[in-house]
Amino acid sequence: MKILLAEDDPMIGASVEQALRRESYAVDWVRDGLEAELALDSGAYALLLLDLGLPRQDGLTLLKKQRQKDNMTPVLIVTARDAVADRVAGLNLGADDYLVKPFDLHELIARVRALIRRHAGRAQPEMHLGALVMNPLSHEVSLDGQPIALSHREFTLLECLMESPGAVLSKEQLEASIYGWDEEVSSNAIEVHLHNLRRKLGSEWIRNVRGVGYKVAEPQ
Repeated sequence: MKILLAEDDPMIGASVEQALRRESYAVDWVRDGLEAELALDSGAYALLLLDLGLPRQDGLTLLKKQRQKDNMTPVLIVTARDAVADRVAGLNLGADDYLVKPFDLHELIARVRALIRRHAGRAQPEMHLGALVMNPLSHEVSLDGQPIALSHREFTLLECLMESPGAVLSKEQLEASIYGWDEEVSSNAIEVHLHNLRRKLGSEWIRNVRGVGYKVAEPQ
C-alpha cells in the first residue's frame, strides 16, 4: 500500500520515509502543499501524512479542499503545532488523527496501521480469507496453519489484494499501490511477483480475470 508524505523538513521527511519503507509501505514524499494537492488529485493513497506548516499551501487548506472534493483518504496530521485550537481545527476539517512533533517512529507506525485498518473496516490487524491468514503487523503469512515465506514485494502485493478480497485490481492499480514515484518498475514486475505468489500459495488463490486484472479468492 502507498502513503503520501507531505513534509517540508528534510530530516523528518527522510526518517519517516525510511521507517515506512521498512514496514513495507510504498511512499511518495512531497515538500509543499501544492505538490501534495496534485498528488492526491492524480493518484490513490492508503493514507496521507500531513504536516500543517507546508510552504505554498498550508496543511489545513489542503485538507479542507480535499474533503470538499469528497476525497476520503485517511489523514494523520503530524505537526509541531501543539495548541489545542490547531488540533481541534484539523479534526473538525476531517483529519482522522493527530500527532505532535517530536514523536516516536514506533508510535507513528502504529497510528498509521490503526488508521488504515479503521478505513478498511477492520478492528484486528490480521486479515483472513479461508485458510489464508496475513498479519501486516508481524509480517507473517500462513496457509492451513503453515507459515509461508514471502519477499518484501510479494508480501506487499498480497496485502493489497487481501484488503479487498474478491475485488479485481488492474496491473496499473497494483503497481501504483506497491511502488513509489522514485522506484524503477520493470514491465513484467507485477506478473513475476504474482507468479511467485501462485507458486507459494497454490495457483488457485491468485486469479487472473482476463483483460481486467487480478484478485485473491478461496479455491473452489
